[in-house]
Amino acid sequence: MTETSSTPSTAGDAHQAQRGRLQRLMRYLPLVAPVLLWAVPCGVLLYTGQHWPLPVALTGTALFVLGLIGMPLAMARGHGRRQQDWAAIVGDTLLGGMWVLFTWSVLLGVLLRPALTVAGVGDGQDRARIVTLGVLGVTAVLLAWGYAEARRVPRVRRVEVELPRLGAGLDGTRVVLITDTHYGPLDRARWSARVCEKVNTLEADLVCHTGDIADGTAERRRAQAAPLGTVEATRARVYVTGNHEYYSEAQGWVDLMDELGWEPLRNRHVLLERGGDTLVVAGVDDVTAESSGLAGHGADLAEALDGADPGLPVLLLAHQPKFIDRAAAHGVDLQLSGHTHGGQIWPFHYLVRLDQPALAGLTHHGARTRLYTSRGTGFWGPPFRVFAPSEITLLVLRSAS
Repeated sequence: MTETSSTPSTAGDAHQAQRGRLQRLMRYLPLVAPVLLWAVPCGVLLYTGQHWPLPVALTGTALFVLGLIGMPLAMARGHGRRQQDWAAIVGDTLLGGMWVLFTWSVLLGVLLRPALTVAGVGDGQDRARIVTLGVLGVTAVLLAWGYAEARRVPRVRRVEVELPRLGAGLDGTRVVLITDTHYGPLDRARWSARVCEKVNTLEADLVCHTGDIADGTAERRRAQAAPLGTVEATRARVYVTGNHEYYSEAQGWVDLMDELGWEPLRNRHVLLERGGDTLVVAGVDDVTAESSGLAGHGADLAEALDGADPGLPVLLLAHQPKFIDRAAAHGVDLQLSGHTHGGQIWPFHYLVRLDQPALAGLTHHGARTRLYTSRGTGFWGPPFRVFAPSEITLLVLRSAS
């Protein structure tokens, strides 16, 4: 009996110790990550056999050191208590640029140099300098392209979704999804108006915004969000909060969206009726709402569906894809989410997938639940999108009959 009872305890102690080490490692990650982000490209581009003239090596090193110091300071001033937009723009741009430079320093440093060696191109110094020029060239092209991708009006992505419980009268219902607009330090009021004009060409029955409207308070970003008041839908415009609202006085955003004519679905539902059939359109607060400390905010699906006929199909708005487990447990037919940005800057999507069950597109969960995850309409932070284009989504609902 003694040996049997002590074995689980020993295993549990080992698991707790491993978890403790992981938590300590994560505590130091914000300190280590920026150093790696700047040090690795510095080493690959300057000190792996290039033998640059001393002034070139010293100038390059000084720029990397200044960046390593300046980027965190700019981000702290931009996203911290001071909320200085110019600092946020500088810090975010440096972060995105260095992520791309770091990625291709690693990839080309590992892959291109051996390829040049096998091909017999030059000597060691020649190959090292070719790698440097290759990394800088690829980075420059991707950042220019990524900036254009981030700032353009998103293309419309049309998806047909069959919902077995959807009544024939609702077949062909047009649902437009925008999400993660992230109005922020870069003034995008004109972009916002053009996005809304594009939405209005889609003749939507229902328009949904699944959160992360902006980075900043509603008072501060009102001008950029104001065009949302021009969005047209034949039945309803509905909205749920994202995690970024809870960094920026979420109730202010709920009130502003209500003022602009959108219906905030804070753990509640509305009914969409067409052709004699009915669709329950429900929404929940973001999963981070409860820990925000904001009174009355928190994701509650049971409350959102309270009073709804259980025989009716349910369309749920939830900002984060990870809510899908609760949605499937309640028999939701379709959940619409954003949050992931499709990774935004490749290969960041590998890290996103550690936290979320889906990155983009339509996925199936459980017996009948579908999840559609948008790559987002805007961008967060770094003004770049690399291999993760933004989108306005048109979902056409189809009944099984």
